[in-house]
Amino acid sequence: MTSKLKNIKVVVSDLDGTLLNTQHKISDYTKSIFQELHNQNYLIVVATGRHHLDAMAIIEKLEVPVYLVSSNGARIHSPEKEELFSFNLDSDVVKAALNVEIDPEITVVLFKENVWQTNKVSEKLNAFQEKLNYHPELVDYKKLEDFGAIKIFFSCDNHEKLVKLKDDILDNSSEHLHHAFSLPTCLEFMDKSIDKAVAIETVLEKEGFTLEQVVSFGDGFNDVQMLSASGKGLIMGNAPTLLKETLPELEVIKTNAEDGVARYISSKILNKEFVID
Repeated sequence: MTSKLKNIKVVVSDLDGTLLNTQHKISDYTKSIFQELHNQNYLIVVATGRHHLDAMAIIEKLEVPVYLVSSNGARIHSPEKEELFSFNLDSDVVKAALNVEIDPEITVVLFKENVWQTNKVSEKLNAFQEKLNYHPELVDYKKLEDFGAIKIFFSCDNHEKLVKLKDDILDNSSEHLHHAFSLPTCLEFMDKSIDKAVAIETVLEKEGFTLEQVVSFGDGFNDVQMLSASGKGLIMGNAPTLLKETLPELEVIKTNAEDGVARYISSKILNKEFVID
């Protein structure tokens, strides 16, 4: 085990494209490895762009205590589901961001506390939830009064249309917002003070650990700060080439389809052979 890994006491993982396989599920093998982590007293944190209601239903299947950082850092929940931190975008900030021309092919979503408000029904987005714990609500943004939201989310199969939208919104709202492509088809806007790394530090301070004691796993541009700040940051093999080029100093591991997170933890942290029963 390298000297960096000897100091690891905290395991942090993104969900989609990272801990979850290509069916958006946690494999039995991954579950077994995380239960072994818990048995060996490692602190476990899941840090995701997903809403907390959606993510909680997923991490429950690990059957171990997990801190949850959701909506890219706008919410933090304890393993007992107690809300430890909460931040919402101001209604006027969101309204200004949406006051640009948006291509009709783009799905617009506002993350609210209990529902996600959208301009169109998207079966593709619904498919990310095995059970619909976080419900969509169809709205007309031209008639909406309260634009307050946890984060703003846009989805489109045409990446270039999202890039143009990103530029247009930042021209209007760069003072308040920063963006991330969690996937090439998913563009997200958060308050400038919010990201996964900041939220993870809050958890570490509560538990008495430092970022040097963290190993983190991610596959998207909303993971950049987290991966860069960790004692050991690891990029999934299925991550976009541009992310790997952005963080060339970080190791690239197996893909999420290959249980890359669990395989790395098993061999490098728990020092076990990779075996699937």
